[in-house]
Order: sequence, then structure tokens, then C-alpha cells
Amino acid sequence: MQQWAKGVYVPSIIFLLLCISSCSTSYGTGKTNTVQNETTGAKPKNVIFLIGDGMGLPQITGAMYMNNNKTVFERFKNIGFHKSYSADNLVTDSAAGATAFASGVKTDNGYLGMDAHKKSFPTILEMAETKGMATGLVVTCSMTHATPAAYYAHIDGRTDKEGIALQMLNSNVDLFIGGGENAFIHRTDGRDLVKELTDKGYVINDITHLPIEDLDMGTKKNIGFFTADDEPLPVTEGRNYAIPAADKALRFLDNRSPEGFFIMIEGSQIDWGGHANDANYVVTELHEFEKVIAEALDFAEKDGNTLVIVTADHETGGFAVNPGSKLNHIDVAFTTKEHTAMMIPVFASGPGAELFRGIYENTDIFFKMKSLMSLE
Repeated sequence: MQQWAKGVYVPSIIFLLLCISSCSTSYGTGKTNTVQNETTGAKPKNVIFLIGDGMGLPQITGAMYMNNNKTVFERFKNIGFHKSYSADNLVTDSAAGATAFASGVKTDNGYLGMDAHKKSFPTILEMAETKGMATGLVVTCSMTHATPAAYYAHIDGRTDKEGIALQMLNSNVDLFIGGGENAFIHRTDGRDLVKELTDKGYVINDITHLPIEDLDMGTKKNIGFFTADDEPLPVTEGRNYAIPAADKALRFLDNRSPEGFFIMIEGSQIDWGGHANDANYVVTELHEFEKVIAEALDFAEKDGNTLVIVTADHETGGFAVNPGSKLNHIDVAFTTKEHTAMMIPVFASGPGAELFRGIYENTDIFFKMKSLMSLE
């Protein structure tokens, strides 16, 4: 019996080591081949990509239990997980996380639109523009914040707001909605980038103190809405543009191009609630984000040719729903004021949604979208 065990044990170990060697991904590279031969089914005309910054499964769970055990995520049937680490850290930041989605490369924390060697890579928004698709960015942070910036900027410092704003001039994004107007007009170089965008053909609106519902988006020109001088307020303090902005943006882009559209919508301040270890901040931001997701799903279901993907760049705060919690009254604890390294859920609905099942690198989300959108 002992000899038999030895005879099985040694080859088994060799086989296991060979499997691990052949199947694993080198830490920090994010190089995978999971998209090959997977897109044989229907492909979408439009892609709505939603990012809940800092939104892990614990945040989704807490928001669900604070909403009578109901969540918009129950509408999704295709669910997966991505590995969120960056090139230089097991715990990613939003810049590296967004760059993985936008350009398909693992990069160092703090870098945007480039790899760890500072080589720039085109973003999926830029590629969609080249194809003739309409594009949009809608966020509840400033337009120069890490996540939206990853779709149009190529820079090795996420805190360089003025440098990032300057790169907006090189973008042909059809629509943007978010805060951060100061980085465009109150600059150390004295330039007025709002005027320069206007000269380029944009219609720029300052809606810091106006409701977006009252604004006309019927222009044939590219359009931008600044919703705050710096960062927008939390939803509990009066910010109310995200839901109507998503609705108007989808209808605006739907009429822009026969090639379809790509839009990234971010629930930015879920992350800020995690950094503050403020459970109410997290939950209220996520509840609003769920309503934005519902708008996207309703549009996609009516359209029939739109893919909706929802994920997060990382989890923030080490959020946990503790013992003693009750429905609509949860007891929450945090393990950190920073990000964590846990895997992140991915939800998809529409043509090609089945491609997002399983466990894969965060960079694979870019390649899956790229393939489904038939981008070069």
C-alpha cells in the first residue's frame, strides 16, 4: 500500500507542477489569452461600461440589505470576477485599475494610459472614436480624476490635474459630464481650456448650480457639462445629476453615429465613502449608482443591441457586514482606510455577456470589449 501511494504521489506532484507552470499568469503582467475564439456569438452595437469605484461584493451586499434585500444586480445572469492587482502592487489604485480596463495593460499605481515602462497605449474610447463610434464619459467626480482620465490621458502622474485636463484637447469624446472645471480655467499656465474646447467645436456648459434635466442636449456638436468647480458633492449633500445625466447621455449618443457608441459611467464616490470608513456614505452612493445601472439596463433591454457591463476597479475600506446586523439596519466594520486586493465581481447583460463569466485578469475586460466591438 505504501509503495502504491508513492507511485501515484510523485507523478501527481509533477503533473500538478506542470499545470501550475503552464496555466498561471506571471504576477504583474496580466497577459492572458482568454478571449481567443470566445466571440463567436452575437456582438453588440453599443457598450455601456459602468464602474462603481471601490465597490466590492461587501459593499453590494450592504447596500442590498439596506434596500429591503433587493438589488439591481439580480437582473444580471452573467457574472464573473477579475483580479485587480497592478504591475507594482497587489493592491491597485484607481489609475492602474482604470488603465487596465481602458487600455488592456497592467501598469504601476499612479500611471494613466501607459504601461509600467511609460509606453502609451491607445484607450478603448480612442479606438472607438477611430472606428467612428460615438463616445461618452459620465462621472460623479472631476473629469481629471483617475478613472475618467484613463480613457483620454497618457501620463505618469494621476495627481497632475492640469496636465490631464490639457490632454482632453486631444480627445474627440462626444460627451462628457463631471466636475473639475477649475483644472480647465484656473490654471498656472494661464490657458483657458474651456475656450480652447469651444474653439475646437465643443458646446461647454457650466451646470454647477443648474439641474441637468432642464438643459438641451440636441446639439450636433460635441458637448461637455461641468457639474462642479472641483469635486461634486456627495449625493446626501445635494448632488442629483447622475441619474438624469445617464439617461440623457444614452439617448444623446444613440443618435450620434450609425456605428454605435461606447460610454463609461462611474459611480465615483462609493470609493470616497470607503476611504472615510463611512458606511452611510458608501451605501447612499451605491444606491444611486444602482439606479444608474437600472437606467442602462432599461435602455439596453429596449434597444436589444446593447451590452451592459458593471464592475469596480478595486474594493475600498475592507467593508464587512457584521454579526448583529438586521434587514435595513446593518452593523458595518472596516479593516482599512485604503484599498484592498480582493477579487472584484463583473456583471454583464446583452449580446456577448456570456464572455464575462469566470475568473480572469482585469486587463481581459478590455480585450473582451475590444473583440466584441470589433476594434483594431
